[in-house]
Amino acid sequence: EAFLPAARQCLEAAERAAAEVAAAVGEVRGRLAVGLIPTVTAVDIPAALGDFRRRHPQVRVSLRVGASDDLAEQVREGTLDVTFLGLPATAVPRGVGRHELARDRLVAVVAPDHPLAGAPSVDLRRLASEVFADFPAGTAGRAQTDQAFAAAGLPRDVAFEVTTADYIASLVAPGLAVAMLPPAYAARLPGIVAIEVSDAPLRVQHAVWSRTGRTPAATAFLRALGIPVKDGEDS
Repeated sequence: EAFLPAARQCLEAAERAAAEVAAAVGEVRGRLAVGLIPTVTAVDIPAALGDFRRRHPQVRVSLRVGASDDLAEQVREGTLDVTFLGLPATAVPRGVGRHELARDRLVAVVAPDHPLAGAPSVDLRRLASEVFADFPAGTAGRAQTDQAFAAAGLPRDVAFEVTTADYIASLVAPGLAVAMLPPAYAARLPGIVAIEVSDAPLRVQHAVWSRTGRTPAATAFLRALGIPVKDGEDS
């Protein structure tokens, strides 16, 4: 078992070399390992991957869903080639190539029969009296809301900590909690009502890739999405 990591690295190096040789004659092959947080809405990832595979059938396409911090680390480690993240405006992915895709302010989501459901907008002070569902403490998805309440000097009661936005919505719908989610994602969820928050935290969606080990397939995928990548980086 001690030899497995070294053997895996040798195999990956051989596959990368073969992909680079193919790229030199205009053929894209090898692997494209993509990471994604479920609340990214700036890019239709399933459609983009489907189009890419039709154009480049020799590429093995895979997808992994996870948390922003974990996915960024997997890009740095070389486990993933490209990933799509959502981060607080104060957070910048380090040690990777990156491109900003979109910015949006979170909205509050409540049950349809919640007293706030008919409100045109609310602020953080009004929400501070509510019980929240959110992502686990320390994650990027949680940090943006925690930082906003802390900056306003307001407490927040997070009684429900879960790992997916869909499950957050399932707790909001029966009135167990309120939450804050990205607006385009919240609009897709049944059984909840979204409300504009006047002082809501800002979230930034990023595309991230390896700055020193970008593969030909990753380059082709990023360019197909209209994301500029520098030829000076490894490819």
